[in-house]
Amino acid sequence: MAGTSGRWRDLGAFRARGVHGGVALAEGIDRMVTGIESPVDSERGLAARLRYLTAGNAGYEAMDRAGIHVRPRTLIAWLAGEQTPTKANLARLDAAYWDLRRRNVVADLKRRLSRRGRGTRIEIDPVDQSRVQHRHQRDLETRNINVRGAVWDRAVDAWIAEDTQELEAIWDDIIQSTLGTDWDAYTHVSSIGWAA
Repeated sequence: MAGTSGRWRDLGAFRARGVHGGVALAEGIDRMVTGIESPVDSERGLAARLRYLTAGNAGYEAMDRAGIHVRPRTLIAWLAGEQTPTKANLARLDAAYWDLRRRNVVADLKRRLSRRGRGTRIEIDPVDQSRVQHRHQRDLETRNINVRGAVWDRAVDAWIAEDTQELEAIWDDIIQSTLGTDWDAYTHVSSIGWAA
């Protein structure tokens, strides 16, 4: 995932920086997904990804979505370590692996975030105002709120579908229902994390 500052954009005339909360929410969910740590271009990392992807039909579908279209004998040679995929195919294999990994953990993410209806507390870091002239800075603080279970199901579904509009709508619903009149100050944020 790209570094934080690379995805931020200037907001308004005063140059506060941040992203829409829906984008930050998706990034927070994405950080919960763990998997193979060895790089795809290492022998171990490649072998582990290939085993994961070839264990069932869902893996072959993920490879197809990622644009991996090779002959069966090529795939067999990759699995046997007799042939190394091109750099482009290594990138596609990595993308296919993470796509499948995300799809495989959807139910677990919903369960973890819902916590039997109790929900999960999140920490909202406001936009970065370091480039805003002092006289134009808003008095914003880090906020902690609890997001209830049903909202997480909707958010995880939008995250896996990569539906940015739905994620933005979900975020707007979250902040409007929990932050009262302050909600518009948190439409854009610098980050969202899970509160301790």
